[in-house]
Amino acid sequence: MKTLAAYVHTIDPFLFQFSPGVGVRWYGLSYAAGFVLAWLLLRFLSRRGVTPLSEARLTDAMIALCLGVVLGGRLGYVFFYAPGQLVQFSSSFPFWGALMINQGGMSSHGGMIGVVVACWYIARGPRDEKGGRPQRVPLFHVFDLTAFAAPVGLMLGRIANFINGELLGRIVARPGEPSPWWSVKFPQEIGSGHEPELSGEQATALEAMIARYHLPGDGVYGAMDRMIATLHNAPREEAARLAAELSPLLSARHASQLYQAAAEGLALGVVLLVAWMKPRRAGTIGGLFLVFYGVSRIVTEFYRLPDAHLAVLRPGGLTRGQWLSVLMIVAGVCFFAYAKKAGLPVYPGWRRPGARPQNAATQTQA
Repeated sequence: MKTLAAYVHTIDPFLFQFSPGVGVRWYGLSYAAGFVLAWLLLRFLSRRGVTPLSEARLTDAMIALCLGVVLGGRLGYVFFYAPGQLVQFSSSFPFWGALMINQGGMSSHGGMIGVVVACWYIARGPRDEKGGRPQRVPLFHVFDLTAFAAPVGLMLGRIANFINGELLGRIVARPGEPSPWWSVKFPQEIGSGHEPELSGEQATALEAMIARYHLPGDGVYGAMDRMIATLHNAPREEAARLAAELSPLLSARHASQLYQAAAEGLALGVVLLVAWMKPRRAGTIGGLFLVFYGVSRIVTEFYRLPDAHLAVLRPGGLTRGQWLSVLMIVAGVCFFAYAKKAGLPVYPGWRRPGARPQNAATQTQA
């Protein structure tokens, strides 16, 4: 069904604010909730006897994984998408472009590289008095644990992307055209580099709307940001009037963030939960995660736009993010091959609590 009354995104990215622009964001809460829920899932596996890691070690592991996700995600974004920030410095905090999150975001692929480093650290275990590491566990088992716990955080992160109105989906109807009922109109497209070309009349109307919010000293985007903030914070009737006035000037888009939340989070989580119901060789869950996640990213990114400065398609018609996902699929296949060739231990499924991991020589292949 086509309608001019498609949903206009008016969700405030802040849960609450202490002052304008400063407060608790849903995005930050999604990270915190993701880490807490991941820890609870790992504790569940520990109590079911699926892993030899104690709850205390799992707590330490979560700290390492948090650092891996945050540092890897940020540095991955800089290296993959904005290398110029490596040589960008300023006289104000945080001084270095790589730390200026307001000029870029997080890379999920970079976050996974950070997670790999964290997993290596976790697998080594702490040193004992003699300098040995008697609590060492197979690295591929740690990969499995991390992969099992990751989808809940991925899902919450994508929902936070939707709340922020970022990572916009592809256009399904231009401004003023009838649009599908399931599409979303994001005011954040204005000034994003992904806004569609408006007719002369539409452009004049939009400029007049933005001008109403202009204050002396405003920068290029000051009035526009203030208009969007009004959608979030004004009384309901005023915000509704503004949304109705703005709607004909916005394009209708795929809610690609929610597509990815469903695929990378919910669907992937169910697949891994079912897969580990019975004993699996170390590396199996991690390999399944890489393959399923890579495929889902390739598919869902056909409905999502790359960042404006990355809009050029790569060879084969895939974006840079999709090619990185292809590499993830290859890595997942390598996981399966290595686990089989190396005869890694088989760990019990969560439906058979209390069993100890067994060597492949005494356990049927998973």
